Amino acid sequence: MLIVVGGHTRDIGKTSVITGLICTLPQWEWTACKITQYGHGICSSKGDPCECAPDEPDKLEHPYVLTQEEVPSNTDTGRYLAAGAVRSFWLRTAQGQLAGAVPVIRKMIAACGNVILESNSILEFLKPDLYLVVLDFSKEDFKPSSLRFLDQADAIIVIDSGINVPMWDEVSRGLWDSKPQFVVKPPYYVTMDIAEFVRTKLSLSSGSVSSGRGRDRGA
Repeated sequence: MLIVVGGHTRDIGKTSVITGLICTLPQWEWTACKITQYGHGICSSKGDPCECAPDEPDKLEHPYVLTQEEVPSNTDTGRYLAAGAVRSFWLRTAQGQLAGAVPVIRKMIAACGNVILESNSILEFLKPDLYLVVLDFSKEDFKPSSLRFLDQADAIIVIDSGINVPMWDEVSRGLWDSKPQFVVKPPYYVTMDIAEFVRTKLSLSSGSVSSGRGRDRGA
């Protein structure tokens, strides 16, 4: 099974949604992976100066660096383990080079079985069994990668920030308003309704011969 969790901007709870799913649905024995793109010292996931680029000069010549988190911690990948993930990875790739990491992601899915990816851009290359998008109406920023794939979302998780009308103007309501929506209030990011929705979707996919788990786009 492959779940992808994305969001329209940074720091709105994508990691918290993933940890909530891992904790609520432990029987799936999740492998979780955060995908970060970097370039010119700027992290695409946060938009701030970062140290996402690998230190080793030779690794800068390659399209990606994949590292495995070993112990639970307060980092995003460490939080995956703390929530109960069997394995946790951090995939770093230069902006525009995510395609070069797709083969290793596919190997991860084949080897690990049930995988949750924190990313939007991966949808350009793989078709997940379930794509969840986190929206916060109080955040005006809307990443191009999220807007590009918003219509493919299976469900929307809306952060209850006290604002009921989106602050963005360039996004058509038709892209998201007709989809199943679940409102969550931090610090709780996964409700029983969300867990049941995900459980049902994954059960249907696992029982279907035509499941789209990790297929290449256009397959």
